[in-house]
Amino acid sequence: MKPDQVPMRHNCLRFICLFLLSALAIAQAPRIGLIDFYGRRKVPETQVRKALGAQEGDPLPRSKSDVEEAMEKIPNVTRARLEAVCCDSGKAILYIGIEEKGAPHFDYNSLPSGEMNLPPEVHEEYAGFLGAVNQAVRSGQTSENLRQGHSLMNHPEVRAHQEKFLELAKTHLKILKDVLRNSADEEQRAMAAYIAGYVPKKEEVVNDLQYALRDPDDTVRNNAMRALSAIAVLASQEPGLGIKVAPTWFIEMLDSLIWQDRTAAAVALVTLTETRDARVLDHLRERALPSLLEMARWKHLPHALPSFILAGRIAGIPEAEIQEAWKGGDREALLKRVSGEKK
Repeated sequence: MKPDQVPMRHNCLRFICLFLLSALAIAQAPRIGLIDFYGRRKVPETQVRKALGAQEGDPLPRSKSDVEEAMEKIPNVTRARLEAVCCDSGKAILYIGIEEKGAPHFDYNSLPSGEMNLPPEVHEEYAGFLGAVNQAVRSGQTSENLRQGHSLMNHPEVRAHQEKFLELAKTHLKILKDVLRNSADEEQRAMAAYIAGYVPKKEEVVNDLQYALRDPDDTVRNNAMRALSAIAVLASQEPGLGIKVAPTWFIEMLDSLIWQDRTAAAVALVTLTETRDARVLDHLRERALPSLLEMARWKHLPHALPSFILAGRIAGIPEAEIQEAWKGGDREALLKRVSGEKK
């Protein structure tokens, strides 16, 4: 399965997802369409649902923090996270992340303390870009092309801003790298992570973007993952360029408490395992198989697909057979083969 066969639009930009949920909230109080879990291995689902105090069809909880606090009082739960994302038949999908005692833990870098900022022209272009993205979402034009190693969306206004990023990244490469690693302002780091992916020589920013995968801010990590995912598409298509995107931190992020970390990492790893490098697949099996199996069983199919592909590759199942199992709705039989369970 080629990298572009896993639709990147399924793992949409974080600001697109949030915008869609906001629009849903304006129309009416968002209701829960699906509830799913990650990180929950030993804690009973009934206890987690009781702490949630809501079920499918109910409005989203009014207080995210109150529900997370209630879940963290469950025995053997060290941390909990609620994440509402868009959408299943017009309703929110509620993901509940649980970190159990003794479970793998994804650590972040220390918060940087520098005072450097990006030039005003970069900030203005990025602000215009975000406004154009909102327009693209409203019109349903969110598809993108990653073949050049960076995103170019089909929406003409968004694309115009992205094409300007090409020159800005070339001109301001040094400050982009400095801000990404050292600025105390998470908005500045998020802009730097996104725009850095537009440099002409992608290898010049790979290490910086990989460092940003452990940034303490969710949006910075997400933008860095998106940039690296696009670079990985280019590296896969043109191996002669010698661009190397290491899979290590993506694999570690499959144990993150943050839903977006997990899903974006899975999408990136589909590209990074396209050649079925045995060392990468062995690392995935040893470090993240339980996480992949639970994500591959999620009810919302677009969110489950990348992990399903990865699980099949870990087991050495041919791509055609993975696709056939997916299209035939026979997920569970394949996943039991991967885990060694009896049918």
